[in-house]
Amino acid sequence: MAIATQSIATPSRDDFAAMLEASFDTQSPQEGNVIKGRIVAIENDYAVVDVGLKTEGRVPLKEFGMPGQPPNVKIGDTVEVYLERIENAMGEAVLSRDKARREESWIRLERAFNDQTQVIGVIFGRVKGGFTVDLDGAVAFLPGSQVDVRPMRDVGPLMNQQEKFMILKMDRRRGNIVVSRRAVLEERRAEERTSLVASLKEGQVIEGVVKNITDYGAFVDLGGVDGLLHVTDIAWRRVSHPTEVLNVGQTVTVQIIKINPDTQRISLGMKQLMTDPWEGVGAKYPVGAKFQGKVTNVTDYGAFVELEPGVEGLVHVSEMSWVKKNVAPSKIVTPGTEVDVQVLEVDSNKRRISLGLKQTQENPWEQFAREHPPGSTIEGEIKSITEFGLFVGLGEDLDGMVHLSDISWERGGDEAVKDYEKGQMVKAKVLDVDVEKERVSLGIKQLESDPMDKVGPLKRGSTVTVTVSEVNDGGIEVELADGLKSFIRRADLSRDRAEQRPERFGKGDKVDVMVVSFDKGARKIGLSIKAREMAEEKEAVAQYGSSDSGASLGDILGAALRKRSTKRGEDDGEGGGEGE
Repeated sequence: MAIATQSIATPSRDDFAAMLEASFDTQSPQEGNVIKGRIVAIENDYAVVDVGLKTEGRVPLKEFGMPGQPPNVKIGDTVEVYLERIENAMGEAVLSRDKARREESWIRLERAFNDQTQVIGVIFGRVKGGFTVDLDGAVAFLPGSQVDVRPMRDVGPLMNQQEKFMILKMDRRRGNIVVSRRAVLEERRAEERTSLVASLKEGQVIEGVVKNITDYGAFVDLGGVDGLLHVTDIAWRRVSHPTEVLNVGQTVTVQIIKINPDTQRISLGMKQLMTDPWEGVGAKYPVGAKFQGKVTNVTDYGAFVELEPGVEGLVHVSEMSWVKKNVAPSKIVTPGTEVDVQVLEVDSNKRRISLGLKQTQENPWEQFAREHPPGSTIEGEIKSITEFGLFVGLGEDLDGMVHLSDISWERGGDEAVKDYEKGQMVKAKVLDVDVEKERVSLGIKQLESDPMDKVGPLKRGSTVTVTVSEVNDGGIEVELADGLKSFIRRADLSRDRAEQRPERFGKGDKVDVMVVSFDKGARKIGLSIKAREMAEEKEAVAQYGSSDSGASLGDILGAALRKRSTKRGEDDGEGGGEGE
């Protein structure tokens, strides 16, 4: 009987090698990978983990918990571990939960870094410049400046506590991660601020707590968002510094004045909740009325005076004193003192009141005009000498001026002023008092009568006898009665050109001259010998000569001179002078 047989293919040596390699790939995990295992026992401080190898591995229990927290594992739990070696010298698999977590964390952290999402970690140590953070197996650096929005003196309460962080920078090759807790807080605050600002409205009255005080105002916490209470909006009255009214931590009621939706800045006010003291201020403080107020501030241009809380007026420097014109306001008034003022102007729209300090005192110029009318004589000390004249002190800080033209009758002002010096006591006559312009005009020469008044009316064409007082190349100076002087130019010394020589006259000589001009106001007397001679010649011709008499001009002049000599002798005998 024939038996049927079937041939069976026998695997080759290469096939067995491939099958063995495939068996190792599917059944034995490779070293350096994260694998899953099951906790089969907990012995002392270790967990025994079965990862499908011929032996189990042992992992410290502390690697299954976050820093500072107990491990949360039990028998039967499936966990991921890192296979460092399949078998060590003791025949056990070498496993690590920390390295497994670190590998998992890096993948998750890179995703969070790219997506800019928050991660959870635990601050567990201090290092130079900051702290170390456990990000579920990956260790990150937290700079000290990134712990909170404000510098923290004590970070103890944050240690070993789960917190949220933002990854600022990471480098897997170098194993560097930098995180920030501050960025998370700022993002949270921004969200809260946006939500809170959206719920607020302008004009709303709300309570807040004074958080910080600066020179220009105070920041008030409105429950998660800060508003600025400017110093000018604290009270209607002048507030030099917010600390005069507010303290840090104080609860205040404020009104929202303005909200800027773009910058989310909030402006607050306290005085807006009070009655405006400027309402009806024009009726309460009419122009011309006098009140008492307190000096609150002194500046270079004046002083502010508080009439009532919230209502201040300005006393300009020009309205402080009748006589102190160039004195700093701080030399006249000081802050905190009570002063009497007069209302000069009120502008309710601009919230301005102009006040006067000097108007509450008697005008010393009016007093001087009343006590020293024009024509009266005063005595005072020369305070200064200027190009205009002398300034004489009149008491009570008043000065009067003696103009150069009012120093002397005979001499020019530039020459006469040299006789005086600062500090010298002088007498003067009051010429004029202008109260409005605050000026007093004085005169020294007016203490004596005008020599021109003693001469009498000099008529043009009259002949007078004068005395030569000085001779120079340009002519001669002559003196009339009562000391009046005049100058006769060289051309007026004689009708004859050859006799127009000043040196032919001597000091003290008596000379007959004719008055050719007389201006009392300008104090000028014009004299001429030449004019007198021409007048005499004309008169002689008229009296002694004619066209048909046959007499010569010499005969006519001789007769005229003889007659004049006879007449002068008669006059001298009577003791009288010639002239009108």
